[in-house]
Amino acid sequence: MTCSGCAASIKTFIEKQNIEKVLVSFEDGEVWINNSKPIDKTKIESWIEQLGFRVVEDANEIRWFERVETLFYTCLIFTLPLFLSMFLPKSWIIHNGWLQLVLCLPVFFVGLFYFGKSAFYSLKNAKPNMDVLIIMGATAAFFYSLYGTVANLGHKFMFYETSATIITLVLLGNLIQKRTVKQTTSAIKNLASLQKVKANKIDVVFDKEIISKIDSDKIKLDDLLLVNTGDRIPTDGKIYWGHAAINESVITGESLPVEKEINDDVIGGSLLENGSIKIKATNVGQSTVLSQIINLVKNAQAEKPNIQQLGDKISNYFVPIVVGISIVTFLISFFLVDISFKQSLLQSIAVLVISCPCAMGLATPTAVAAGLGRAAKNGILIKGARTLEHIANANQVVFDKTGTLTTGKFKVKNLSLLNGLPQQQVEDIIYNLEKHSNHPIAKSLIEAYPKSNELEFEEIVEKKGFGIEGKNKDGSWYKLWSAARQPCSVNEEHDIHLYKNNDLIATLQIEDELKEGVGELISYLKSKGKTTILLSGDKEDKCKSLAEKVGFDQYHSQMLPEEKLAVIKELNANGYTIMVGDGVNDAPALTSATAGISMSDSTSIAVDAADVILLGNNMAQLIKVFQLGNHTLLTIKQNLFWAFFYNVVAIPIAAVGLLSPMVAALAMASSDVVVIGNSIRLKFKQIFRA
Repeated sequence: MTCSGCAASIKTFIEKQNIEKVLVSFEDGEVWINNSKPIDKTKIESWIEQLGFRVVEDANEIRWFERVETLFYTCLIFTLPLFLSMFLPKSWIIHNGWLQLVLCLPVFFVGLFYFGKSAFYSLKNAKPNMDVLIIMGATAAFFYSLYGTVANLGHKFMFYETSATIITLVLLGNLIQKRTVKQTTSAIKNLASLQKVKANKIDVVFDKEIISKIDSDKIKLDDLLLVNTGDRIPTDGKIYWGHAAINESVITGESLPVEKEINDDVIGGSLLENGSIKIKATNVGQSTVLSQIINLVKNAQAEKPNIQQLGDKISNYFVPIVVGISIVTFLISFFLVDISFKQSLLQSIAVLVISCPCAMGLATPTAVAAGLGRAAKNGILIKGARTLEHIANANQVVFDKTGTLTTGKFKVKNLSLLNGLPQQQVEDIIYNLEKHSNHPIAKSLIEAYPKSNELEFEEIVEKKGFGIEGKNKDGSWYKLWSAARQPCSVNEEHDIHLYKNNDLIATLQIEDELKEGVGELISYLKSKGKTTILLSGDKEDKCKSLAEKVGFDQYHSQMLPEEKLAVIKELNANGYTIMVGDGVNDAPALTSATAGISMSDSTSIAVDAADVILLGNNMAQLIKVFQLGNHTLLTIKQNLFWAFFYNVVAIPIAAVGLLSPMVAALAMASSDVVVIGNSIRLKFKQIFRA
């Protein structure tokens, strides 16, 4: 693809084939298709090839004569003599019309090959792109000069150098554009490169371990692998021997190494800083955490935020408008202002060449790619480009309490027995009920009673927001419920009640602690004018205490999942709402909010429902999400402003004859570079401030 207009043409054409979702990325040169019905891959390739493009599995498969580098340097060789002729005496042989024709022809044919094909199919698809303008300008200059040469009309009718220079300079612009665009997506490419490592595979032959080197893409499920100090872990796995300190910053953004031992999971791409381990591969290929992160970010890059819609609408009408302005420029210059035919034609060509819808097309995707890439490097996964915009514009942020603001690792402060049952029997009941739940409290209670005996329950029912209950083989129902749902006068400070056939037999008081960075996060959000709201299923006194301690603007306690959902819907009516949660209870609210944010160690349903996933466990990391959203949106606005401003100013200047077509071609190429360069700044500039 030569410009973002090509991507738009491909997207429009494929969507016309009754395909439900099409994403085309000019930055990566990739196409994603999502459809409820299976589609033959060869059919998709044929659609793309109907538009004049060629499909390759790998960028390295692009033929040498199709590469923009080859085309540019080829054109440069023939263009330089033509360009220099402008400064040489008329007596020199380089001014011979037939010699200039011979020099210009290869460049003109390259232009037809590179830009003409795209221009033709964009017109055929009723979505003219920038290449239409380039071809019109270069062709007008070439055939006007050809007519002058054949008719022997002299130097006044020859400007082959204009045609050749336009094509060569635009190719130079494309070359710079491709190289700089790669800078905006380099973060994801760097992540992908971490997957391409050598692995030490362990084969056991006659009780003897044999180590062999293999490529990481050859690893199969359940393969045994040896990882030593300084090695990249080649794939996701589980440790079955040894212990090590592993740097998982590539995934979590946390630079401090994490101690791992037998039965711990390890993530492919992370770095083993100290120790030696043997692992069993649990995920390979596209199933690894790193591959899923890369695919997630790539899909997010292809999505367009709402702010891009204005640029797209203008781009749709841009080329016809510019062609119209070019024609009017020629007619006014030649017939009304009495400017020479040659000068009038040059002015109209300059209008065609200096116009740049490509800058508008690149304004958003390059900024989004840079922003999402930087987020991924900092352990923040954002599922869509619109999410960045929503985060930047949000005016209210809602938090779940347990497992989100708190560590989720509860300690049993007090267990009270009320009907004479032995403590071990009560602990057995609690353990065997809670092992069927993924709630943070359930996980903590399982860890609190590791020596419990196994009990058999015939039925288990978990009620979101209430608790869990089950029937044993004797027919007795045991219910472990939140005290907020069924309070009693006994032990009012206790948080969980255990019932047998509706008789209260035990109560538990548990305590939790705030995660690191919660206070800092709430202070930051309030300083930015955002309303902070606590939305919890916990008891009134605990929610009130936390809200006062941290400084929440509002709090809601004892909320059921459907009640949380109702609060979010009400808040949505007042503006963009961000919901931060981690549990099954939060999934409906996460989905309903303008944008949902979840932790990577949350329940899978919460992670699936969320738009942003934090791979670290420090809540201050959420500050980075908002800072990144603000700066990405600012960069997009700056890019769009420059693209609009450039065209509004440049076209009139070219129309009145103050710019030659060659200078116009250089200016057009520069406009793309300015937009892309501003996006690249997003990768390096200081964003994350306390």
